[in-house]
This record gives sequence, structure tokens and C-alpha cells, in this order.
Amino acid sequence: MNKYGLHGKLTATEGNGKKLASILLEASQLVASVQGCHLYLISQDQAHPNDVWITEVWDSQEDHDNSLKDEKVRALITQAMPLLAGKPGSGQVLDVLGGAGID
Repeated sequence: MNKYGLHGKLTATEGNGKKLASILLEASQLVASVQGCHLYLISQDQAHPNDVWITEVWDSQEDHDNSLKDEKVRALITQAMPLLAGKPGSGQVLDVLGGAGID
């Protein structure tokens, strides 16, 4: 299986974790129909509610990168940026080996 995976954390400014998670959940709906997207999972840390985790599985890095060019996705990125406590990191790039729900 050759799939491109990403896993990372975004930290919102104090009290904005739910708002950031909501924007990312909206993004998940957009990318659900984008070519190559298998998983776009949004999670919130129970102990640190301003931390929002994103786990993604794509057919390729190219498919992922192309999703970021979508006008609606870019608009959501613009909404999310002011909520961040700092510059987002690049996240972890993963080689997806398989698992339940992944082709």
C-alpha cells in the first residue's frame, strides 16, 4: 500500500479550540469528495481543548497538495489562521501501511 499520511496538531488561542475544530470539520466535508482523500479526521485533546489534531490519508502527496489549491479550502484556511496560537508546524509525514477503513 502506498498512501501518503499526515498527522499534526494545531493549537488555538485560548478559548478558540472549538471554533478551530469547527472550521476543520467543515474542511473535512470539502475534502471528502476530493480526488485521493481517504481520511481527514479531526480530534480535540480532552486535557488541552485548544489543541486540535488532524490525521489525513491520501493516495499521494500530490493529491493532498492539490486539495490546498481549492478556493473553498483556501477560504477556510484564511478563517482558521487568526485563531492559531502560533505558526503551524509541518506535521508528521507517515507511510500508511494499512488498517480498518483504508483500502
